[in-house]
Amino acid sequence: MALPLKYNFRNIIVRKSSTLATAFTIGLTVGVFLMVMALARGIDLTLTSSGEPLNLIVLREGSTAELNSSVSRENLNNLMYLDGVAREGDQPLAAPEMLTLIYKARKGMSQGSNVTIRGIGPMSNKLRSGFKTVAGRMFQPGLTEAIVSRRISERFQGLDVGDKFRVQATDYTVVGLFEAGGKAFESEIWVDVNSLASSTKRETYSSVLLRASDQTALGSLAKRISDDQRLHLKALPERTFYEDQQGAASGVLKGLAVFIALIMAIGAGFAGMNTMYAAVARRTKEIGTLRVLGFRRRSILVAFILESIAIAIVGVGIGILLALPLNFVSTGTANFSTFSEIAFNFRVTPDLMLLALIFGVAIGFLGSLLPSIRASRFRIVDALRAS
Repeated sequence: MALPLKYNFRNIIVRKSSTLATAFTIGLTVGVFLMVMALARGIDLTLTSSGEPLNLIVLREGSTAELNSSVSRENLNNLMYLDGVAREGDQPLAAPEMLTLIYKARKGMSQGSNVTIRGIGPMSNKLRSGFKTVAGRMFQPGLTEAIVSRRISERFQGLDVGDKFRVQATDYTVVGLFEAGGKAFESEIWVDVNSLASSTKRETYSSVLLRASDQTALGSLAKRISDDQRLHLKALPERTFYEDQQGAASGVLKGLAVFIALIMAIGAGFAGMNTMYAAVARRTKEIGTLRVLGFRRRSILVAFILESIAIAIVGVGIGILLALPLNFVSTGTANFSTFSEIAFNFRVTPDLMLLALIFGVAIGFLGSLLPSIRASRFRIVDALRAS
């Protein structure tokens, strides 16, 4: 017969000091794991939300990112008037764009990171949802003015409204701050594409953003551009493009989370094991008495494992409480596709909390397995004779 659950709860309460110490050790492990995974999830959600369903991004054939791509002005003219490109009135919804990087120091620090400068055209804002100016105004085309993501302005020096920054030999004045609905563009500074071309002395664009007229046209337009040997270009759905960046940007963090978690889990598992071995040593006579009363070895094994899992669940709760205050906190890291800063929010999502629960329970189960087996294998006579 099985031992009643109140037997397990009573024993946990009786040795509350060791229970809390073990639970806190597991909680720290789960909390660190959850925090790093929340970083990766924040990047995932930022990038996956960045693509519009009917947008195509056109890059040079063989390019993996806009920074190492080039699209000639001649190719731009060919792309704009292809069948399947949506129009607003008589104007095709196509936007040539250009990317470059500048190095900026972070606020309160002497060191910094690369920040992406995106040159945009008149149609760029119409091809992206979620954009809004939150301070100042939009830059005027043709002038050396810029609008900066609010997140980037908060993280780097010299990027507030009225400040100036330099792109090669040209000074740009920040005239506004913007938000982009939590998308990847909130890691960028936007300027006029023609002004940026003049500043960097470049004659080609980095990419061209196109809006397809419908879902059917999206696929046929992408195939036509990619298959045209005269263009030497490739066209990807914008969502696919950012999903590909997502793997590179968050994969390192996920790997780091697993690595750190495994190392800490070993320590937490040993802590749980020590707690359960101590419990077995203190309760040897009790185990013998339970055997005399007719409880099977299997019932004792399950009872000790359940106690450890209950302690682990308390630890998971502690870990989640440690990680939750970071939810939606803004931070940034390196985007390994663009070699620049990507700003995003920590996201402690329900599925991550479920993963943390499974992880914590696994620590509790594995840590208790050997002590529980030992407890179940005591011979009745030996257990009753124990001092």
